[in-house]
Amino acid sequence: MFGEIRNASGEKLDYSFHPGSQGRKDLVVLGHGVTANKDRPFLVALAEGLSAGGRPALRFSFSGNGASEGDFVDSCISKEVDDLGAVLEELSDYRIAYAGHSMGGAVGVLRASRDDRIGALVSLAGMVHTREFAQRKFGEQEPGASLMWDKPECPLSQQFMDDMAQIDTVVTLGCEIRVPWLLVHGTADTVVPMQDALDIQEAAGGKPDLVRLEGADHVFTGGAAGKMVQAVTHWLDRNWTPR
Repeated sequence: MFGEIRNASGEKLDYSFHPGSQGRKDLVVLGHGVTANKDRPFLVALAEGLSAGGRPALRFSFSGNGASEGDFVDSCISKEVDDLGAVLEELSDYRIAYAGHSMGGAVGVLRASRDDRIGALVSLAGMVHTREFAQRKFGEQEPGASLMWDKPECPLSQQFMDDMAQIDTVVTLGCEIRVPWLLVHGTADTVVPMQDALDIQEAAGGKPDLVRLEGADHVFTGGAAGKMVQAVTHWLDRNWTPR
């Protein structure tokens, strides 16, 4: 349905489209987290759930991840914010909601705070304190010589660490999000703690809705995926009705 999507570096971004009801122009873009790609099972489940409810969805892999072009060592939040901008440009005929998981959640906050093409925002186990996350998970590893979570395809780069430190946190941008916003977080998330969601909700004056999924981990394994899908689809139905 769409043509090639390329970022500012000319790298082609891999994506999958899930059609909704004929003629609908409200589309949900799904973005993944660090070291992941568009084919994480819970993202596929969310796209299928949205499509089944009539909403088209498009899930894509950021450059350097999955089947998208680019080098993983160049992957960082700042570049992914630009990747999302390239996707929005291609979807200019649609009214867009963006749902980002983990680091993709931080990408969403940064993009939505300055880009009015995003009409609704969903943060799934969304990362908020980027410097803290990088130090907690990778601070004892050596960039250029270590792997992220022992994945051979995901070398830890100095660019990633520097970008996470420079951004530091997106919590201060919470008050700049003017569109409907949902936070979905599992209480058993040990990768991005629930406190990240609580911190940005408070910084945004309590405006984002928060769904706590009891016992859910970072990637919504088991029955948590279905609960997450239900929470997102129901929230969109109630809170995002594009003109």
